[in-house]
Amino acid sequence: MKISASIVLYKTDPLELKHVYQCFIQSQVNFQLLLIDNSPDDRLRNVLNDQSVQYLHTGHNIGYGRGHNLAIKEIINKSEFHLVINSDISFLPNVIVSLIAYMDQHPEVGQIMPKVLSPDGEMQYLCKLIPTPFDLIFRRFLPPLLLKKRKEKFQLLFTGYNQIMEVPYLSGCFMFLRTSTVKEVGSFDERFFMYPEDIDLTRRINEKYKTIYFPEVYIIHDHAKESYKRGDMLLIHAANMIKYFNKWGWFYDLKRVKTNQSILKKLNYER
Repeated sequence: MKISASIVLYKTDPLELKHVYQCFIQSQVNFQLLLIDNSPDDRLRNVLNDQSVQYLHTGHNIGYGRGHNLAIKEIINKSEFHLVINSDISFLPNVIVSLIAYMDQHPEVGQIMPKVLSPDGEMQYLCKLIPTPFDLIFRRFLPPLLLKKRKEKFQLLFTGYNQIMEVPYLSGCFMFLRTSTVKEVGSFDERFFMYPEDIDLTRRINEKYKTIYFPEVYIIHDHAKESYKRGDMLLIHAANMIKYFNKWGWFYDLKRVKTNQSILKKLNYER
């Protein structure tokens, strides 16, 4: 099996799930899709009736990273590549085959992410440096005008998002991973219930392999930004960010400094 994929569900719209499944079917690749359902009931069990789909109902919300880890544990020795994907993603038939081709040609790459667009065609700027507490927490409380220069650097906006480039923090909405790399560096840190698990995994992979943004193909992401709309999700976001910085360091993180400086130098960033 060349590729496996996993989707963590929680009261997911069945139509949304069917749509992303059709994207896999149309890609004409040999795949195994694992559905990890954290919903309180198993009404999604029979939404996809296909031998290529494996369903697991956890019975309660065990978290995003922990859910995907169940899938990764199942396939780690069976597939060459594993895709961590949200149910709100759609993509054209050429996307997966293009990513596989690039990874086959570049064994030094452990993770790759295509260009990400909103349903209206707007770019989603999901390529980022390894964040500081300011980038993830304190910026929420400042006017956007004061953050413009910082945002241009942190989200690598100065690149134009039109070139293949190494990025130390790629979004968790679509993480195309080499399974041998995950086997070496480890899967998601289950201390994080939701949100910073993609930062943590990408930077661990980037310590040993390249983590690449690949704009030659694109996906559509119908991003909800729940933590900006719901107070309970904001609290979950904040709590897990605290755990992240407790792990890696708040204001002293030498690996963060060195990695970000190296990335900016490669991208010819001018202050």
